[in-house]
Amino acid sequence: MTAVASAILLNTPSIEIWPGGLLQARSNHDARLLARATQVLRRKRDGRYLAANTPAGLVAMLPDLRREPGLEAAQVALERARRLQRAGIERIAELPLTRLRERLDALGLDDGYGARAGLPLVPEPARLALAGFDRYRRPLWLLPPAARAWTHLRDAALRENVVLDAISGYRTHDYQLGIFERKLARGQSVDEILTVNAAPGYSEHHSGRALDIGAPDEPPAEESFERTPAFDWLRRNAAAYGFAMSYPRDNPHGIVYEPWHWCWRGDAAPAT
Repeated sequence: MTAVASAILLNTPSIEIWPGGLLQARSNHDARLLARATQVLRRKRDGRYLAANTPAGLVAMLPDLRREPGLEAAQVALERARRLQRAGIERIAELPLTRLRERLDALGLDDGYGARAGLPLVPEPARLALAGFDRYRRPLWLLPPAARAWTHLRDAALRENVVLDAISGYRTHDYQLGIFERKLARGQSVDEILTVNAAPGYSEHHSGRALDIGAPDEPPAEESFERTPAFDWLRRNAAAYGFAMSYPRDNPHGIVYEPWHWCWRGDAAPAT
């Protein structure tokens, strides 16, 4: 695998640990540190850069780094990843849901929502792999086996002159909570939002298994995607690579038809 294809994102409840070379500098000071960094610690809630892990050690990128909530867990994750890498082990744990449940309570969403919608609460994985870049040149993160399956799926389509365009992949709980908070601020009710967006914590995107797929020159996440050669190819071939469309018409979850949303189930070994 290439250096890009083998890049790994380490995930903790409060902090993400990005591989060097993928984040954009926001100041000259950041640029100098990011150029030397093998990893960058980034706060999940607001994307703030916290520290750069360099050959000389961890260098703070904001004052009072030692007081940053979750810093110790991030340092433990770094050391655990080093041990697993040396041992050649690909172990993917799941993060606890405690912090998410507290924020769902604030939105008035209890376990009854999941029961009514038939959707499970989805933990975030502790480790994700870079699966290339999406339409907007953002890093596309997926669970490592899902990233490999997506690569095989995309390449197989390309061999038949069909371009599959990744729109988005893994999303944090914080990202989905942000969607809800912005829509609530615009005056939408929770019930209205739930007809279009899964509640925070219930989206398959949190698992690192799901991605939204588009086609060149097609608008993202629109029903018109079903009329493209890309969708026709997926309908006929995606299952062989372990992918399935999660929300067909009249699905039991009450989510609108999403022909663009596909999830790796791991039911089939990716073809080579």
